[in-house]
Amino acid sequence: MVLFPTAKINLGLRVSGKRKDGFHNIESVFYPVPMSDVIEFYEAQEFKLEIFGKTVPGKLSENLLFTTWKLLHDCYNIPPLVVVLLKNIPAGSGLGGGSADAAFFLKGMNDFFGLMLTPEKLAEFALQLGSDCPFFLYNTPALVSGRGEVVQPVEPVLKGFWLVLVIPELHASTGEMFSRIRPEIIGTPLWEIIKLPVSSWRGLLSNDFEKVVFSVYPRLVKIKQALLDNGALYASLTGSGSALYGIFEEKPETAGLEKPGNVFSYQLE
Repeated sequence: MVLFPTAKINLGLRVSGKRKDGFHNIESVFYPVPMSDVIEFYEAQEFKLEIFGKTVPGKLSENLLFTTWKLLHDCYNIPPLVVVLLKNIPAGSGLGGGSADAAFFLKGMNDFFGLMLTPEKLAEFALQLGSDCPFFLYNTPALVSGRGEVVQPVEPVLKGFWLVLVIPELHASTGEMFSRIRPEIIGTPLWEIIKLPVSSWRGLLSNDFEKVVFSVYPRLVKIKQALLDNGALYASLTGSGSALYGIFEEKPETAGLEKPGNVFSYQLE
């Protein structure tokens, strides 16, 4: 079976406080974007993970694809697999690649082995794998809250707009960035802000991690400003990672934003 897990951007990201379970409550609009990884898997005598493309740090036992397989193996005795991952979405970029891989793989194994897991059970498993994983089970624009388990669909407000992703060769650790974050008072609900014209989002729609990540990687400030100078209606850091995006009305020029291989543009559907 072949799967194509897609990345996401965050339209705003607010952290409202730490929970008793050690996680943080967030509020964000997750929006799928066309960049994708590729996963192929088939049955084997023992579990094996082969990775091509972008580097994925960590041991096999720490990899989310292995964790996802082991979760279903332990619960339903599914057989070992060979899993081949073509990694296009960089780790630590804030684009949700690891979470997308896990969620798509979870759904793929459910279909492949005919487990007939309910949406509720899939969501329960997804949350065990990571806070962003439940969103990728649906993979449509959504307001995400709680620690990531509350997923409410929203209108595709960026349909027809052009998106430019700038992904510097930096790895921002999610754990480290969350440890530095200082929760702030929540203002106007995000779902109200995204109903406004994109040109009015600047100053209203913000990512709480920008202060933290920009203090660690100051050159990201210049990239964000360059997106705005190039005509972006809105620009922001995505997630707690190192990638930035700009939203444009017309197909933009991207020369000079970063190394050519680190800049991507898409028209959103």
